[in-house]
Amino acid sequence: MRSPEWDAFTARVRESSDILRVVGAYVSLKQKGNNYWACCPFHNEKTPSFSVSPDKGLFYCFGCHAGGDVFKFISMIENVNYGEAIKLQAERLGIPLPSRKRDAKEIARDQKIADMQKVMAMARDFFHSCLVNTRYGVSGLKYLHGRGINDDTIKNFALGFAPNSFEKLKNAFMKRGISEQLLLDCGLIKRRQDGSGTYDTFRNRVMIPIADEMSRVVAFGGRVMDDALPKYLNSPETMIFNKRKMLFGLDRAKKAIGNEKYAILVEGYMDAISLSSAGVKNVVASLGTAFTVEHARKILRHAPEVCFCYDSDEAGQKATIRALSIIRATGAKVRVLVVPDGKDPDEFIRRHGADAFKELAKNALSVPDFEINYALSHNDIRTMDGKTNVLHAMIPVIAASNTIEKLDLIERLSRVLSIEDGIIKQELSHYRGADAGSYAESSVRKRKLVRSVDDAVMKAGRVVVRVAWDDVGTLAHISSLVPIDEFPVATHCEILKYIMACDEKGEKYDESSAMANLSEEAASELSRILTDDFAGELPRDIYDKCAKVIYLTYLKMLYEEHRIKADELEKQGKSDEALRELDESRQIFDKINRIKETRNG
Repeated sequence: MRSPEWDAFTARVRESSDILRVVGAYVSLKQKGNNYWACCPFHNEKTPSFSVSPDKGLFYCFGCHAGGDVFKFISMIENVNYGEAIKLQAERLGIPLPSRKRDAKEIARDQKIADMQKVMAMARDFFHSCLVNTRYGVSGLKYLHGRGINDDTIKNFALGFAPNSFEKLKNAFMKRGISEQLLLDCGLIKRRQDGSGTYDTFRNRVMIPIADEMSRVVAFGGRVMDDALPKYLNSPETMIFNKRKMLFGLDRAKKAIGNEKYAILVEGYMDAISLSSAGVKNVVASLGTAFTVEHARKILRHAPEVCFCYDSDEAGQKATIRALSIIRATGAKVRVLVVPDGKDPDEFIRRHGADAFKELAKNALSVPDFEINYALSHNDIRTMDGKTNVLHAMIPVIAASNTIEKLDLIERLSRVLSIEDGIIKQELSHYRGADAGSYAESSVRKRKLVRSVDDAVMKAGRVVVRVAWDDVGTLAHISSLVPIDEFPVATHCEILKYIMACDEKGEKYDESSAMANLSEEAASELSRILTDDFAGELPRDIYDKCAKVIYLTYLKMLYEEHRIKADELEKQGKSDEALRELDESRQIFDKINRIKETRNG
């Protein structure tokens, strides 16, 4: 929770921080004009697109769109949150932390987290002891040894075993003074549905501790030793465990990931454990969930490249396709390692060894190669439907590729599918004006309204945001033209709403507060806006023209909404309502033309 003391402390650390000195400790900067440039430390590039503005105290990468102030840079490069970055910089500068009296709620929450972490560490030791020191773990050891997991690996990963008992852990912990409520909070026990008491969550399973990046146990994964379901049972989400943000093994692998300059991402715990034990250390696993943007960001803080190595069965390959669609927008370098013969990574490395697996990694496929192979293997391109399916699967891949890759992919698709490259380029043009969901609908010619944003609208939005940032009174004008919630660019909408919220509360806003409160995407975009020189033009001088661009975009969107709604009503036989929608669309269309004529005049 922010306080005047913390704000003053942050301001002191900021004033004492030289962003050039901080950034220069990690990358080699060269001056060009008023700014300093380098190859971005957050993604792989050969041409410098990472800019630092010492006057404004901000950085921005025009390649991966990372941006922010000195604390944001520290948070990204050191993989800590924003508040921790401020404290880290203060420590480097010898500035003492402010003393602040915490309220009772904060103290209780911190104590609860500390208690949960202590109990989870105790549970790790309990399960591990059950595996290696008691008769309960005989079947677990037999299972692990049968999968090629030796005793050193068992010790290294603190693998354990949950006895086949409903109250073994519960009774043992309560005898040691651990409350039933704390065990419930940790997800180690559950309440019976009939209200008659509680029981152990994990029973008769091999137990795998899940640690955060500080190597603190926050959850467990329990695996059955037969074909029972569910095969894996994970801890529920708690105050200390969010599976969408957690990657198994990252605490162990992050150093190797940094050294190797890429991470290998696998599906399961056993895949990660087997690879790591065999000497492939730069490997992490998702926790039985779909790959998320949060997962991508965690990996990319340690290396610019991700190599997906999901199972080779159909489910694994579909999961790969979904993951590629998520990571495509991050600017990361991505490859796909396909394990041959339908095997999973664990089985392959046990049979062929680490050297064979590392050779597979060296020859991992590019994303276009993997996706075109997948599309061709799942469609009969002797039919028109098959050709269409392959084309529509590949258009997003082509759109995300660089110029040389685009030309190569268009030529390859044209040759393989025996269609003219002009058709492919036409489909690519349709895709650029739509999001992925609406483009998929276009394959059956069900066109949906899409709020597309071209370069002119993006540039106009940046000018409007910059002027609003410098003069909050501008918000009254722009909101009279376009409702802030309907602003065509989502990040610009978020920034404007933040400015408006601060103004309504009478709170001061600045770069520091914005970076701490905006989403990562909006913070990066604001950083770009505040460091932009707008081609030498003053934002205030071109504001009116840019506001009209935003207004026209909004009107065009409204026009399309009414027109499409009229079509739908007509198909439903609601002619009177359809006519009203058409009349509304015509009025908006006339307004658009009048504005255009005024602008041209």
